[in-house]
Amino acid sequence: MFLNNLLIVSKQVAILYILVALGFVVDRLGIFKEKTARLSNDLLFYIITPAVMIRAFMEVDGSRENIKNLLVAAGLGALLQTLGAVLAQVFFRDKNDPDNCVYKLATAYGNVGYMALPLAQAMFGAQGVFFCSGVVMVFNVFNFTHGIQIVSGGEKFELKKLILNPGTIAVLIGLPFLIFRIPVPEIVAKPMDYVASLQTPLAMIFFGTYLANTDLKTMFSNLKIYRATFLKLIATPLIMLAFMKLVGVGKEMASAILISSSAPSANMTVMFSAKYGKDVGLASKLVALCSFISIITMPVMIAFGSMFFN
Repeated sequence: MFLNNLLIVSKQVAILYILVALGFVVDRLGIFKEKTARLSNDLLFYIITPAVMIRAFMEVDGSRENIKNLLVAAGLGALLQTLGAVLAQVFFRDKNDPDNCVYKLATAYGNVGYMALPLAQAMFGAQGVFFCSGVVMVFNVFNFTHGIQIVSGGEKFELKKLILNPGTIAVLIGLPFLIFRIPVPEIVAKPMDYVASLQTPLAMIFFGTYLANTDLKTMFSNLKIYRATFLKLIATPLIMLAFMKLVGVGKEMASAILISSSAPSANMTVMFSAKYGKDVGLASKLVALCSFISIITMPVMIAFGSMFFN
């Protein structure tokens, strides 16, 4: 069973990383450069990814059970982010190291939007995206509070950033469709489908261009990068897996949450480092190495986890 599950998940991850390889190649050939990807990132961040989340709310049956499941998924998302914050604080305590904030960000925050959502969609369809949407919503709350405080050295978060961000807005738009079972006419649903379908290829191709511009040779010599990568890809999903088994979470939700738990470090590690004057090169190397290793660890973790749930 483990090998069969590993093969299924590995196939889905391989499909995503073929798109990453395409992004790497087109950047090196000068067809589509990293600078263009960064300029286009707002389209992905503000329009396409929210469309994926809203569509999931439209497609999932608005039963009492599903509403309860969304709340449970959000609760598990809050536990995931709290766990990441605690691990980051415990294992990166050196206040004299100016780069500690970068390691903390990479340990605490996973790529639950650009990596987890496409994989959940590929494996479980709208239901998987629906569960992961609860995690994304909580991720944004932690991201714009705890995340900013880590990298800024104590800057206070702004309430409007907490509310007016793509993840939270998408959930707020999608909830009425779920709760009140509002029918969506084809003239609205079809454009939403077209826009949402862009998420997986664009996110992966963009990421490939980022990897093409990272000094991959020097990232293997930093031991702290390995520590952060281990905490993010191994320790965090295993702890979440043990907890979900203990409290009896259902298989499909557990698998979706495990996908989010085992996702590599978030790209916002690089973006926040650039915004607050931290070591962007270090952040890029960390995210790149973590993402490379996740090619192996994500399928193993998800296949391993599927053995424990009915």
